[in-house]
Amino acid sequence: MGHTRKANVHPRLLTSLTDPYRRKVTAEDLFHYVYAILQTPIYRTTYADFLRIDFPRIPFPTERSAFEAMAALGERLVALHLLDSSELDPPNVRFEGEGDNRVAGKKTDGFGYNPDGESVGINRSQRFARIPPALWNYRIGGYQVLEKWLKDRKGRRLSTDDIQTYCRIATALARTMEIQAELDDLYPAVEENPLEMRLGK
Repeated sequence: MGHTRKANVHPRLLTSLTDPYRRKVTAEDLFHYVYAILQTPIYRTTYADFLRIDFPRIPFPTERSAFEAMAALGERLVALHLLDSSELDPPNVRFEGEGDNRVAGKKTDGFGYNPDGESVGINRSQRFARIPPALWNYRIGGYQVLEKWLKDRKGRRLSTDDIQTYCRIATALARTMEIQAELDDLYPAVEENPLEMRLGK
């Protein structure tokens, strides 16, 4: 039995953007735009309280070019976070050393981050390299992503797929940080003169 996809978006929201942007705005455009807004550091800082306790306010810029630029970056972020982006090939991070690929349980056995070498040891002889401190410290939802991923696998041997996934996750986060800097540069144009949205009933 086939399934029909249906956007979970108020139809008037899409039509209300058509006139000011002089083009049809699709549900995918809107999703990518909102995703970009929610990943913008300035926005997340400004509306931190609302993001914790309520539905966040999503501003829309007056200028079509600002909307499209944000949506384009949002589309890149979605692909990166799904690990389905060509920007991950080849990954920046690499796996080095000889051993059994087992993630050690404590620092004395080689587990941990080395800021000077910009590497993450999983045991005494093997490591993930090319991980600068800012990338190692990157957090999502309060968790230090690269550390938590490895801690969840302590005592296990990493498969080839596991190693590749970790390298791609780290690369996706690095690209995310670059895109977030671009979002911060674009965001003032969003808040400068936002559209007034009246959807009605």
